[in-house]
Amino acid sequence: MAAPRQTDASRLHNGQRRQTIVQALLADVFQGRLRAGEHLVTQELAERFGVSHTPIREALIALAGIGIIDLLPNRGARVRRVTPHEVREICQVRRVLECEATRSACGRINLAELYALAADLRRMLARGPRPGARFIEEARAVDRRLHDLIAESCGNGCLAQEIARLKTLFRAVRDVAWQHDEAHNDFHRLAEEGREHLAIVEALLSGDAKAASKAMARHIRSGARYWSRALPSETNCTVSTNTEKHRKEKARS
Repeated sequence: MAAPRQTDASRLHNGQRRQTIVQALLADVFQGRLRAGEHLVTQELAERFGVSHTPIREALIALAGIGIIDLLPNRGARVRRVTPHEVREICQVRRVLECEATRSACGRINLAELYALAADLRRMLARGPRPGARFIEEARAVDRRLHDLIAESCGNGCLAQEIARLKTLFRAVRDVAWQHDEAHNDFHRLAEEGREHLAIVEALLSGDAKAASKAMARHIRSGARYWSRALPSETNCTVSTNTEKHRKEKARS
């Protein structure tokens, strides 16, 4: 008897669970709770998140694809030593991919959705930056809508998939940076992002693929510079690795 097919709702639910796990583990890595060389055991993670092994395995595969962990045959996974240089390289690749997606989406993208985004961005900018969780979530929601809309409209499924993979990493860096330096959060950066987003939207609305691509490049470059404060220093990476090595040697003695 054939197994029952997954409904669209169940696939969406599983995807959301996987994404939640990926984001939580990324935060653990960037905040130092998971250190280079540390092993991730599927059973332990399943118990922690209250899920079956399937979304855990899918999350680990996603993290391996980003380059955050190494998958070990029959031994779970191990956290990689990720340097600031590597993350900056990933951001550089993301910029290239998103600029190409923006060029390709120009003329294909849903104009009604673009006009709605433009209206929301203008309202946000007219109000100005407002400290608080509501303003942060509103800015994040507009960011997701725009970048996801461009990726979905580029006409290249492989390109859209690669963009989604790298966006997951960049958004984790951004969110960890915000949480890490909460006392000094600069809400004007969110307003600046709004202006950058509006420039992309207006270029797409005018059908200017070149201008839209340039606006996207400026936006990603600016964001990568600002949010890179979340990245561990080379010194801290080395210290974390040496500390883990010392702990294991002590445990064996």
